[in-house]
Amino acid sequence: MILTEQQLHTIPVFGIAGNFAEHLAQAGEASDFVNVQTADERAPKGMFPIYIPHHASFLGVYPLSHDTIQADFSVAPKVQVEPEICVLFSVEYAENQQVCGLNARAFAAFNDCSNRFNAAKISQKKNWGVNSTGVSNQWIDIDQFAAGGVLDSYHLCSFLKRDGRVFEYGIDSPAVGYSYFYRQLTDWMIDTFNRQTDFGPLEDLTRLLAQADYPTQVIVTLGATRYTEFGENGYLQPDDQIGIFVYDANQTSKPQIETAFSENAAFNRFAGSALLQHVVKG
Repeated sequence: MILTEQQLHTIPVFGIAGNFAEHLAQAGEASDFVNVQTADERAPKGMFPIYIPHHASFLGVYPLSHDTIQADFSVAPKVQVEPEICVLFSVEYAENQQVCGLNARAFAAFNDCSNRFNAAKISQKKNWGVNSTGVSNQWIDIDQFAAGGVLDSYHLCSFLKRDGRVFEYGIDSPAVGYSYFYRQLTDWMIDTFNRQTDFGPLEDLTRLLAQADYPTQVIVTLGATRYTEFGENGYLQPDDQIGIFVYDANQTSKPQIETAFSENAAFNRFAGSALLQHVVKG
């Protein structure tokens, strides 16, 4: 599947907070959600907007890039990679305009890059302008978003190259290792789209969908993996090279990917979805 740049400009992007065990604590964001109650202790904490086309706020700025992360390093930001899997969903609405169905169509590697500064809303840490986050241009069709489907065999790994050295950034994790996945996740997302209000670091999703004119497609990035020791403290610097890979473990392995990344491979025939980004001053 191919999503053109023109198509991506028209699709809202949302993220899920707290869908991998321990990630929020490692990212220093657990305290942001201390007052957010969930019915299940394993449940994600909520959803947040990253991009809403034509929105009047900063959310209307298109932040996605296939190859670049851009930040103002003159103010010494704490910018951190967030390696994730994102899914393109088609959206169905009931007569009252509430979301009643989400159908997974395709998935790709995603960098839900975060600027770790004090902000009222988590979305403010995600979209700080053009080239502030990233998505692979290699999308893989989903046959069924359920056990037995294509995603069963996929893993997520990530690396950073600095001064010729390669560091593992996020801990290699199977897609099925998300706290909520498949039907449990889509049921939770439908409920969250319909019921999440403006509270703490989260925002009113019903209002955002209305402001986006009830989109028929959304991209949702499912949550970042746990960091390695380097990733937890390894804030980005200019000229860093980022590699995020969603790979079929039946066809390739993390060591093979790491070697190819260290050798500047193009990943044109990669058995999965690769996102390669260069960090630049902006």
